[in-house]
Amino acid sequence: MAADSLTPTGRVVLGMLALGSNTGYDIKQMVDKATRHFWAVSYGQLYPELRRLEQHGLIRGRPEPTGGRSRKVYELTDAGTRALRAWLGANEEPLYEVRDEGLLKLFFSEAQPEVRIEILRAIHERMERKLAQLEALGTPTKSGPGMTLSLGIAITKAYLKWCDEAARHLVKE
Repeated sequence: MAADSLTPTGRVVLGMLALGSNTGYDIKQMVDKATRHFWAVSYGQLYPELRRLEQHGLIRGRPEPTGGRSRKVYELTDAGTRALRAWLGANEEPLYEVRDEGLLKLFFSEAQPEVRIEILRAIHERMERKLAQLEALGTPTKSGPGMTLSLGIAITKAYLKWCDEAARHLVKE
């Protein structure tokens, strides 16, 4: 399987395995802690992708039950490491996508303009919670995760500033 045929979820799986996560559960926990702020993965995406990557020889899984529970531990194969490195080094333009239901509601608020201020307040409250979550992750460093944390904090602060300015603008109308 070539790096250009990896799915976005496949890229996450290979990257998380390279960082040391080794079960589907571990990968999901790390995604929820670290990348979900900019790239989420559901269990419904993760487990089928683990099977697919294993079928293509990019990862290898071995049963490792604990306490009577079935559990599978995964590791990158040499082919998986090569695919991850090829994707990281590729020059194609990376996908950029923002999915924000609050902004979607704001966009369509022409149908009910009186709710705009409440939509903005809800977005602001959510972003305050997100900022607290990001800041709780620690001090950004020059590592890849640290750099993405730094950007996440900066974007969230800018989002909060925009919410405040937009709300002030609405109140003046």
